[in-house]
Amino acid sequence: MANNKPIGVAYADPMLDSVQVGSAGAPIQIASPGVLNGSYATTSATTGDTRLNYERLTFTSTGAGETLRAFSVVTGANAATGGTINGAHISTSVNTGGSISGAANALRATIGGTSTTPGGTLAAIQVDSDIPNAAGWAGASFLRFTNSGAGTIANLMNVPAAMVTVKGSAALSHKIKIVDAAGTPYYIMVSDV
Repeated sequence: MANNKPIGVAYADPMLDSVQVGSAGAPIQIASPGVLNGSYATTSATTGDTRLNYERLTFTSTGAGETLRAFSVVTGANAATGGTINGAHISTSVNTGGSISGAANALRATIGGTSTTPGGTLAAIQVDSDIPNAAGWAGASFLRFTNSGAGTIANLMNVPAAMVTVKGSAALSHKIKIVDAAGTPYYIMVSDV
């Protein structure tokens, strides 16, 4: 999709309905670190929600897609030397003088709607792998938990009390493998009864 419409600078251009920066065949070349597209703001609103970006896509037919797709591709050797590459990095920071009266989340994934029979396979979060072979990716995992600061969080999860049920049987027939940061395997015992 090419943008061939003039872009207004000092006024809202009624002709502008889409913008594309670069393309897959002709990407913008960046030779030094920095922010390609940035929005910086502060808000002093005392009520209501403030959103820096709001994207909404309504599917009215049988098509598929995403409202937001973030895709970081590595083609150079030894990428992320001394750093990290992320498809997306989402943070919420509570700083000195700040406090939370309600809830704060770095990432909130909600699945819902008004349909009582939506069908399909639904999840608030789906975590995928897309690798050519398992042997070459031995250090990969579906989830990794780290404490990046000086303080540490010791709780892995906070779940509804209804999820924690009394053991109904001593027959632990299956296990889920987890590995700590040192590579030591541990197992969560599960049962089919």
